[in-house]
Amino acid sequence: MSCDALACETMSIIKLRRRRFLKLSGAAAAFAALAPVARAQAYPTRPVRVIVPFAPGGATDIFARFVAQKLSEQLGKQFFIDNIAGASGNIGTAQAARAAPDGYTLLFAFSTHVVNATLFEKLSYDPVKDFAPVTLAVASTAVLSVNPAVPAQTVSELVDLIRANPGKMSYASGGTGTQPHLAAEQLRLLLNLDLVHVPFNGGAPAVASIVAGHTPIGVSTLASAAPYISEGKLRALAITSKTRSRISPQVPTMTEAGYPQIEGDSWIGVLVPAGTQEDIVGLLNRAITGIITSPKNEERLTTLGYDPVASTADEFAARISAEIDMWGKVIPAANIKPQ
Repeated sequence: MSCDALACETMSIIKLRRRRFLKLSGAAAAFAALAPVARAQAYPTRPVRVIVPFAPGGATDIFARFVAQKLSEQLGKQFFIDNIAGASGNIGTAQAARAAPDGYTLLFAFSTHVVNATLFEKLSYDPVKDFAPVTLAVASTAVLSVNPAVPAQTVSELVDLIRANPGKMSYASGGTGTQPHLAAEQLRLLLNLDLVHVPFNGGAPAVASIVAGHTPIGVSTLASAAPYISEGKLRALAITSKTRSRISPQVPTMTEAGYPQIEGDSWIGVLVPAGTQEDIVGLLNRAITGIITSPKNEERLTTLGYDPVASTADEFAARISAEIDMWGKVIPAANIKPQ
């Protein structure tokens, strides 16, 4: 059926407008789909704060500085370290939890992150709800070491020495609830040793105290103690991992030393405040895991006493949840209290 000139002209205008609307709608949808990519490509546009909730020089700090430098080089903006020590990492972690969820605050968390949820009755943050996991980056075994002035050459000799001097000997750790502290407490409880715990605000001051002889015994991450072991300023007696370390292969495991019940590693993971855009979390995951798994960097991290992990964000989230549940049972059973 034909149409008159006016009707045909009207229909043509309607079809033209419809085509224009569909084109604009398609462009808008495409822009919306590309927006997260554009944001990720633009990030970062200014310096990024990296909170380390422990004193400088410890295992978490050493690793964070290594990664921050590589991120600065790779992403073109400075990633700067902010050491906020105290309360087994709780003070710095709380500040990270309160930071804006914009990708400009990162938390390099130690494995105390999952322990503190049970160890402390009240926290000013939620270790799960207030953070978005980025990656479980590296693991590090704990090492039982002594000042060279201590006559013990083996773990069993140290046990005999402690028993011969009840209440007179002390050991240092990087803080209450750290994996090294828990390993030492396992040994103390297992053998009913009268041994005094001296907690510090990080692995570096704890190791410094052992080197100086203020605390004759220490349990720390191997990453914190390795330089002093190689220089002869500390005598390593055993490590808590299942196998010997590539960096200190002469040091036996606790199992080899006769104490198979004492086993476990510490870890360092990267978190951002909850609500941080997924595209930024993904970019950080790719950048950090890429740094860790680079053959050259992996070799360097190994020599520093770290075992590269480089997990996905979901794998790290699952690890956090599982370990909070685990320590939620272990800590009350062992009656471990914050000091």
